[in-house]
Order: sequence, then C-alpha cells, then structure tokens
Amino acid sequence: MCGIVGVVGNKNATDILMQGLEKLEYRGYDSAGIYVTNGVNQGRLIKSVGRIA
Repeated sequence: MCGIVGVVGNKNATDILMQGLEKLEYRGYDSAGIYVTNGVNQGRLIKSVGRIA
C-alpha cells in the first residue's frame, strides 16, 4: 500500500510531513521521502528505506 502527504504554504512543513509519514507507516512501509522547497527552485530531498522513527 502507499500514501501521500502534502503541505502547501507552511513554515513548519517538515514537522507536519514527518507526522503524516509516521501515521502512514503502519499501512506497510518500504521507504519514505520528503521534498521541501522554498518556492524559488531551491529544495531539499530527504529519503530513507525502512521505518520512519
């Protein structure tokens, strides 16, 4: 199973995304990732295999 969590226009997006990924984790995890951008083509990608915590 898979799930998607998204946040638009929030300075605390990373914290909100992590909470969302943790809630989706029990649906069956293989990997997780976060991409955060400041809106001017500068972003940060974080990804990992396994459990969120």
